[in-house]
Amino acid sequence: MGLHPWSQSLEQTQSFEDGCIEKKPVTETSGDPFGSANGPGPTVPASAGPPVAMPKLWIGYLLAVATFIGEMIAVARNPDIVKNVEFGVPPLEIFLPAFVARAYWFVCVYRYHKILAAVPRYVHPISPAKAVGFHFIPFYNLFWVFKWPDAIAEYVNARLHARVMRGWVLGVGILGAALCQMFLDAAFGVALRFLSTSYISGFLSRALAAPENAAQT
Repeated sequence: MGLHPWSQSLEQTQSFEDGCIEKKPVTETSGDPFGSANGPGPTVPASAGPPVAMPKLWIGYLLAVATFIGEMIAVARNPDIVKNVEFGVPPLEIFLPAFVARAYWFVCVYRYHKILAAVPRYVHPISPAKAVGFHFIPFYNLFWVFKWPDAIAEYVNARLHARVMRGWVLGVGILGAALCQMFLDAAFGVALRFLSTSYISGFLSRALAAPENAAQT
């Protein structure tokens, strides 16, 4: 049977394209639009930083503002609260945000020690649970607020090869914040507690950003 004219034209066109187009073997890099014929591209180094995220101290400052707002509400409801200073449970408007701020501060302490526990080839002497739990031992907690910051300061100073951090600074700040919260103003005490804690965040971030071979156990 004879072929239709349009079938003959289609076969001629197909044979012409097969003769003109050069077939190249598919290589491993030809399938990657961003690949290079000379080999794989440069490896992007992993970003330096702690394996565990630093605590967000701005949450503590927000809780300090919430405590201050609670103080304003409490005074507006009972103006005599300013005149009669009593050592007892404060109004709920003040107690609740101050309690949440204290709980979150323990979360920050736990997070700092979690970061140090994850540092390669370094064994921190204080575990995260121990760092938080010893704050609840009466009288011993007065010593403990100086002990665990001093252990962090030893790591930071060894990593940076300089005595740039003093552990007692945070201890004094924590005690000052506690006294301020009890005798002066709860909101200011919360703010001072997290402001003192930023001393840890600043130096610990610097130490973790230093070269790894500078760490000493």
